[in-house]
Amino acid sequence: MQPFTTLTSHIAVLNRTNVDTDQIIPKQFLKRIERTGYGRFAFFDWRYLDNGEENPQFELNQPVYKGAQILLAGENFGCGSSREHAPWALADFGFRAIIAPSFADIFYQNCLKNGILPIRVNEEVFETLLKKAEGNVYECTIDLEQQKVFDQEGFEFHFDINEHWKEMLLNGRDEIGFTLLYEEQISQFEQKAKAWG
Repeated sequence: MQPFTTLTSHIAVLNRTNVDTDQIIPKQFLKRIERTGYGRFAFFDWRYLDNGEENPQFELNQPVYKGAQILLAGENFGCGSSREHAPWALADFGFRAIIAPSFADIFYQNCLKNGILPIRVNEEVFETLLKKAEGNVYECTIDLEQQKVFDQEGFEFHFDINEHWKEMLLNGRDEIGFTLLYEEQISQFEQKAKAWG
C-alpha cells in the first residue's frame, strides 16, 4: 500500500446519513476478483441516470468536487453488510481519507486495512467543515503523524487513531506486510516444527 503521511486535497461532500455499503458498491459489481477497477461502479445507483449518463444532481458529480481525495460524509457511513469491496471502490474512485461523525465498525476497520484513513469528528467540527466545503473548492491538509487536520485559514482539529493502525498507514503496510516483518521468526518456528514432527 502507499504510505499515508500527509495529504493535501480539496474535500468532496456527501452530506447523507446512513450511507450503506450497498450504495457505495452495489452487489451486482461484487463478482470481480481483483481489488482494482471498482471506482467506476462506486455510488452507481446515485451517480448515473438510467441512460448511463452521469446524474448532474448527485453530489459527487459536481465539478467543484472532481479529483478530491478527501470525502466528508454524514454519520454512520459504511453501515450495512461488511463487504470489503466498499473501501476498494472508494480508494479506486480516488479517496484516501474519509471524515465523518461516525462510521460502521467493520467498515472503519476495512478502511484502515486498505489504506484509507477514516477520521471521526464531533458535530461542531463536522458542521464547520460542511459550511466550508459544501459547494466550494475547499482545501485542507491531513497530517497523520501529528493527528491533525488544518487549512490555510487557521482552522485546525485533532483526531484519534489506534497507534497500531497509525503505524501501519504511515509505513504503507497491510496485514500481510506486517506479518512479513516477522518472516525470520516464522521460518525459525517452521524449522522447529519440522523437527517436532
